Amino acid sequence: MSNADQVPVVKRPRGDLPRLAVGVDLVAVDEVRAALEHFGDRYLKRVFTDHEVACSSGEGDVRARHLAARFAAKEATMKALGPSDRLPSWRSIEVHQEESGRPRLRLSGHAADLARRAFLKDFAVSLSHEGNIAAAVVVALGRSDS
Repeated sequence: MSNADQVPVVKRPRGDLPRLAVGVDLVAVDEVRAALEHFGDRYLKRVFTDHEVACSSGEGDVRARHLAARFAAKEATMKALGPSDRLPSWRSIEVHQEESGRPRLRLSGHAADLARRAFLKDFAVSLSHEGNIAAAVVVALGRSDS
């Protein structure tokens, strides 16, 4: 093979490089509805913040769909944060609903520590539900010196 046929090696510059992390999750609404029926407030207090519960108003299926989408966002966030020796608590990942209705992630405690260690700063979340499935996608941006 001649030099002209070789693919040039591009050296990455040292220093601060962009970092992107993505997580996605699907949750069955029936499972969340069953947990609500079986465990009630115990389930809500273990998994969701007061703000998330307040934003997931409605009856029966409507409430279960809203909560399932938030649960999917928590799982997707854990995937975006990457592997860890210890998972963050459910409540350390909050889907905060802005006045416009747009969801925004708020991390605290161990979840915030994992984000710092992974050099992730800016998180975006998208929620959806259709029928018995709720979905969430989380994209995180940051900088890395590797």
